[in-house]
Amino acid sequence: MGLASAQRVVSRAFALVVVPLAIPAAISGCRSAPAAGSALPQPPQDEVWLTPRQLQDAKVQIEPVALHAVGNEIVASGKVAFDDRHVAHVFSPVTGRIRSIVADPGTRVKKGTPLATIESPDVGNASADLGKANADLVAADHDLRRQKELFDAHAGSERDYESAQDNHGKAKAEMERSRQKARLFGGASAETVTQGFTLRAPIDGEVIARNVNPGAEVQGQYGGGTAVELFTIGELDQVWVFADVFETDLARVHQGATVTLKAIAYPDQIFTGQVDWIAGALDPIARTARIRCSIPNPHRELKPEMYATVSIAVAGPTVAALPRTAILRIADQTAVFVENGSAPDGRLKFVRRIVALNDDQGTDYLPIVHGVSPGDRIVTAGAALLSGML
Repeated sequence: MGLASAQRVVSRAFALVVVPLAIPAAISGCRSAPAAGSALPQPPQDEVWLTPRQLQDAKVQIEPVALHAVGNEIVASGKVAFDDRHVAHVFSPVTGRIRSIVADPGTRVKKGTPLATIESPDVGNASADLGKANADLVAADHDLRRQKELFDAHAGSERDYESAQDNHGKAKAEMERSRQKARLFGGASAETVTQGFTLRAPIDGEVIARNVNPGAEVQGQYGGGTAVELFTIGELDQVWVFADVFETDLARVHQGATVTLKAIAYPDQIFTGQVDWIAGALDPIARTARIRCSIPNPHRELKPEMYATVSIAVAGPTVAALPRTAILRIADQTAVFVENGSAPDGRLKFVRRIVALNDDQGTDYLPIVHGVSPGDRIVTAGAALLSGML
């Protein structure tokens, strides 16, 4: 026999030894075909048999069916808004032109702090009216004193004295009207006629928004037109969230109920608060009632006009329920894997079982109608992997 022929004979003998040894290592413990001469029993239809090591490697989790509180929250869509008790929307009382901006967004201000200065003819008119009213009152007072002296000395008529009294009363009333108008327009002075008006902060807080620039024309609230909000001042340490609750759920919602909130901008963060107001009437079209929730916002993540998902804690029954992670959807049926003892070779048996659940609840656990009972051990993680082994 030549050298080449001898090498081929040795290679064939080595292959005959190696291949049969590799077959048992490929057995997965599910429904794969056994190797020739293998004595391992095979699982029947709708069952999967796995060793403890295979369960660990596949990260399969098993939990017994237990009692859980279900239907203990109502989920609604909501929108973040200012807490109106800590916010002020600043308009200009006078019509004019913005001369300068003093406060920018983000600035902390105290009540009375200047926000902007406005050049306004309204202020000049108010100052002029106040000065004229003051001069008319002085003249009316002089005339009244003179007519009284003449009347007391029987040198003047009663008619002239009464007329002086009437004029004095009119002048006094006009003076008061002009003073109130001047106070409304920022305390315009009778001594100096000016057209400058200083817009001031009505509360302590932060300048959240500014909607005007220098040189812009603004309409006054008392000018007969449509005034535009110039500044928004407030605090965002606490915000309101408004949500709509359906009529069928309204009886379960109570003032003071705990709420949890998730915003689109912060999907991994949960905010908590409570219901502090429930509307006294329903929306006639949507058949919903509006509720208001107070949410602490110390880091100011929540901004007005943000959309959020609101979960309202309500009383709910405690029943046998399955976690959603255990559920498999097979066509129009719902199934779970149930641990069913041990196989003859010691592997754990899992059988796929059709169940009926109440899927109307918006929680992580669904009430069991039939199919499994409390105490049954259910695969709660890795069910899809087991289903793929069938």
